[in-house]
Amino acid sequence: MSSERVEDAREAYRKKDLEISKKAHEQARIKEDIYHKRAQGEYIGDLVYGALDGIVTTFAVVAGATGASLSPGIVLILGFVNLLGDGVAMALGNYLSSKSESEYRAAERAREEWEIKNIPEGEREELKQIYSKKGFEDPLLEQVIDVLTSDEERWADTMMLEELNIVSEYKSPVKGAVATFVAFVGVGIVPLLAFVLSFLQPSLSRSEFQNSLILTALTIFIVGSARSLVTGKKWYIAGVEMSIVGAIAAGAAYVVGLLLGRIA
Repeated sequence: MSSERVEDAREAYRKKDLEISKKAHEQARIKEDIYHKRAQGEYIGDLVYGALDGIVTTFAVVAGATGASLSPGIVLILGFVNLLGDGVAMALGNYLSSKSESEYRAAERAREEWEIKNIPEGEREELKQIYSKKGFEDPLLEQVIDVLTSDEERWADTMMLEELNIVSEYKSPVKGAVATFVAFVGVGIVPLLAFVLSFLQPSLSRSEFQNSLILTALTIFIVGSARSLVTGKKWYIAGVEMSIVGAIAAGAAYVVGLLLGRIA
């Protein structure tokens, strides 16, 4: 998740407000933003997209089963099997993906550090060529290279970003996987709640799908709106976009279920 300063800058740009933009670019705020990195938003993407995948795929199963005129009990079985099975699969996929990226970054970092220690002249020349292409010329170019190479950690950081275009991330694959699973299951269960309630309250048994549809539509819009925390879009646009995606997925599943139900 972006810092408060960056969010202020985005809001200023949207409003074309120079005063707010100037405040977002004050020296003190920039310095604080750079040297006090915030980690509270590390897993917001995992939570939002896990939740969206969970509710969309589960409701697609509910819609398909309803279209096929299956009993509420069968809908619940299929729904929970999909919820838990896909939740575990998504969490494991997230874990393996994040772990692979982390291992790749670590391997490239180790290589850069080894090259800095063993062939510093070559690494220095690489930096010199990179910054030369950015428009730096001697004697300023030599001064910049001297500063960047005076500290091996800073030197390695610069090579990772400038040469390899790899941004350092401090994110736990395990926490990312857990966030994905919790969000997937926690939000994905919403389409099934109406069917669960119909067992507890038989008077609701004739409107399970309609109730599920209402609950799902509201939840998709709310969670879809939360995508604005990741994408920077306006919340209502993000919500409408995700609602359209959910409607398409559910509609397609319902039609397929309806057709297969007739065949059966």
